[in-house]
Amino acid sequence: MLPITQIFRLVKSEDLNHHGTFFAGRCSEWFVESGFICVARKLAPNNIVCLKVHGLAFLHPVHLGDILCFESRIVKTGRSTLTVYVTVKEEKTGNLIYTDGFITFCHVDLNTKSQAHGLSIKPETEEEIQLFERAKNLPA
Repeated sequence: MLPITQIFRLVKSEDLNHHGTFFAGRCSEWFVESGFICVARKLAPNNIVCLKVHGLAFLHPVHLGDILCFESRIVKTGRSTLTVYVTVKEEKTGNLIYTDGFITFCHVDLNTKSQAHGLSIKPETEEEIQLFERAKNLPA
């Protein structure tokens, strides 16, 4: 099974939009940060850059005081790229998914030129295989 990184965040008043619900920009920030931490647990953080956020769609409103669980895992590797799948769930049961999507990161050298990272993953479970297939079919 592919390792999952979990990050928990409390939604505070400064995280809300003019409708009184969670600001999408803050969610996007935490979403990318969660994916970055997942990759940084495997590679030096100074060598990682975010290339693209794919398909971030907000499915349910989030409210003041909600605790969010960001779950991230690397689901696909290329020569220099890593694609991470992130879900944002309600913390208590994990049954309600607020959003999910993919982020592609690139491993770079000190001059920001892409370089091989040497990592590979092998999806084993049905869920991992489905996530790999979804990641493989993301637009470039």
